[in-house]
Amino acid sequence: MLTLEGPLLTVDVESRHVQTEAIDDVLDSFIGGRGVATRLAHERIPFDADPFGPENRLYFTTGPMQASSMSFTGRTSATAVSPLTDGLLSANAGGFVSRNLLGTGNAAVELVGRSDEPLMLHVREDGVTFEEVPDLVGAEVPEVTDYVETEHDLAAEHVVCIGPAGENRVRFACIMTSETRAFGRGGLGAVMGSKNVKAITFDGDAIPDVEIDAEAAEIHREAATSDHIMKRQGTASVTDLANEIGSFPTRYFEDVRYEKFEQINGDRVEEKKFKKGTCSQCAFACKLPTKDEASGVETEGPEFETIMAFGGNCEVDDIVSIMQSNQLCDRLGMDTISCGNAVAAYLKANDAFGDSELIHETVEDIAYREGDGDLLAEGIHRFHDDLGVGDWTVKGMTFSAHDGRTLNGQGLGFATANRGADHMYATFYAYEYPLVDASEAFEPAGLSPAKAEKLVELENKRAVEDCGVICRFSRGMMTEERFEKLFDADFDDLLDVGGRVVELERHFNNQRGFDRSDDDLPYELPDFDTALDTYYETRGWTDEGVVPDSTVEPASAD
Repeated sequence: MLTLEGPLLTVDVESRHVQTEAIDDVLDSFIGGRGVATRLAHERIPFDADPFGPENRLYFTTGPMQASSMSFTGRTSATAVSPLTDGLLSANAGGFVSRNLLGTGNAAVELVGRSDEPLMLHVREDGVTFEEVPDLVGAEVPEVTDYVETEHDLAAEHVVCIGPAGENRVRFACIMTSETRAFGRGGLGAVMGSKNVKAITFDGDAIPDVEIDAEAAEIHREAATSDHIMKRQGTASVTDLANEIGSFPTRYFEDVRYEKFEQINGDRVEEKKFKKGTCSQCAFACKLPTKDEASGVETEGPEFETIMAFGGNCEVDDIVSIMQSNQLCDRLGMDTISCGNAVAAYLKANDAFGDSELIHETVEDIAYREGDGDLLAEGIHRFHDDLGVGDWTVKGMTFSAHDGRTLNGQGLGFATANRGADHMYATFYAYEYPLVDASEAFEPAGLSPAKAEKLVELENKRAVEDCGVICRFSRGMMTEERFEKLFDADFDDLLDVGGRVVELERHFNNQRGFDRSDDDLPYELPDFDTALDTYYETRGWTDEGVVPDSTVEPASAD
């Protein structure tokens, strides 16, 4: 099986001690990316760790495919105990940093402890240097990358950093890379902020010599030549379909359609797009550099989820306003979905839907924890009672679009996902719109046993991609046969790896008190409890959603 190569680099930012150790057994069992970090976190983070405590560990990992030039591989994974969900969580980001991380010669980089001084870490193939950066306290993301380019002659593609939101421990703060790409969901930027690490740079030429199947060249060719609407509109292209079938949350989840969707859909985004955008080595080029000449707003996006959160859910019908919200979140370092939904809750509580000026002021207040922003920075699950609004979260994470009230299989997926109400954990929505061949599709309504069983398969497959690390938008090009050729493994064996990753996440969270009661939704779905039973039975977990200790491999068995 194709796996990542290299040691684990551990950086104690408190003692400024650095060490490396071989983790070949972990790599052999979990490939790379999310799998390797999950295994390491399960072994090395105390089950009762405070997400903001020095005992929490933050991992950066990439995968074996980053040693190739194949499209859909410009991604990096980050893992820690989340301050938003209180469970073990992985997020990944596109951009260009993945191959620079690989170039340091390390399979994984682990941060532990808490620095007394604001730090920037410089990770190279010959070691780590520590730079105190008190002048960067409060700096927005572009300021950080400008500093690195000026002082260290490294472009933004070498940098992961946090903005003011991460420093201020906003529970949905992002880690940013390439300025506009985010390790988005779950608040890992606040974890990095709790360690008093403002930024990390990666650079080196130690990329391993890994033999990649010739199939990679064919995938790259298809990515370059395909005529896909995402190349013009990114994920914003799904806005019309989502609204048509009733899967577009509006007015803080009061409705599932927005009557003014045409003013903020993919066509409006495409009108603002002024050049192509992509990730490292990827010929698919689905990113969205956009600009509004009249206002001077320039950003990347908005993607569909941002259009939902800052558009429909805030009752905003101005694409430029949404672009500005997107730009603010990128500069300040916050997840646009969690931030937009938190703002929507605030608008609902104050009968102020559609007030763009208030929206933008509130985004900044959240990042700096000023005024009401201090409360909103805690996330909807923690503040909803104070505002008198509904708790539209699962495990503390607020919903993305692809509304589960219409797409019932996606609703079940929101409930079971270890990281909460996140659509990318299984991407079941693709099978209910559908965005796949009719032979693979499900009717949106209802929760049959077949949906629960398919959900297990999809969660496992998504986990394999995150071990790879391979972009979700490779769907349709990364077939089972191609997985087998590229990873030199039977597809069922790869799914088994994915299943063990999901199981380790769940087992870790079980030790923190998670059980069936956390796999819940703020709305009712038909046959939900029966489907949940089928899901647990398929996974071999207890009726309470708990992983038996006996099924979890001890570290020595990897």
